[in-house]
Amino acid sequence: MGYQFDFSFLNGSAAALLQGLKVTLELALAANVMGLVLGFFLCLMVMSRWQFVRWPAQLFVEFFRCTPALLQIVWFFYCIPMMVDFFIDPIAMGVLALGLNLTAFNAEAYRAGVQAVPKEHLDACVALGLKPWQRTFYVVLPQALRSALPVLMTNGIGTLQQSALVAIVAVADLMYVAKSLATEAYRPLETYTVVALIYFALSLPISRLVHVIERRQDAAVTR
Repeated sequence: MGYQFDFSFLNGSAAALLQGLKVTLELALAANVMGLVLGFFLCLMVMSRWQFVRWPAQLFVEFFRCTPALLQIVWFFYCIPMMVDFFIDPIAMGVLALGLNLTAFNAEAYRAGVQAVPKEHLDACVALGLKPWQRTFYVVLPQALRSALPVLMTNGIGTLQQSALVAIVAVADLMYVAKSLATEAYRPLETYTVVALIYFALSLPISRLVHVIERRQDAAVTR
């Protein structure tokens, strides 16, 4: 292999990469908060006994799960401003696109967690006279969240990685900055290698934590 690696050109680009990393983390964090909160409410809608609530929620989940995330991002960035004739900040638009995508996947994770709540616990809520909202937030949500936590965290890692897709619509995230540096310096191999290592360093600790949580849950079940 005759290629000579040269990372020296990145010495003066650390500030740009850090700024891009900041945007990436903002996108991922905001989208995860949105997905965690809205995902649970969407889960409740999907499991509603009323069809006029359940069907739109199911359609939302299937749409975002069955269409490419890249297509969703492009649609949000170019079609929504045309429809509402109003400019929305690119980062806010990125959070909206990524957050709604994550909401759909988290809703399914929550649904599995809700279905795992023992029926006896729900019967006890009725016997204690708890109101539906009290039963939902004090009994169902904690147990569903605990059961779904590994999947929710895995989905969060996926959103961090999918945030790189906003580079295609010129949001100055880590991937967009890397693309600019690679084009200017004609060093795509070094640039994308460094960026890949950054994403890996961000994702690996969360991935290992997911494995730890899964092992503890499996151990608790086998007791």
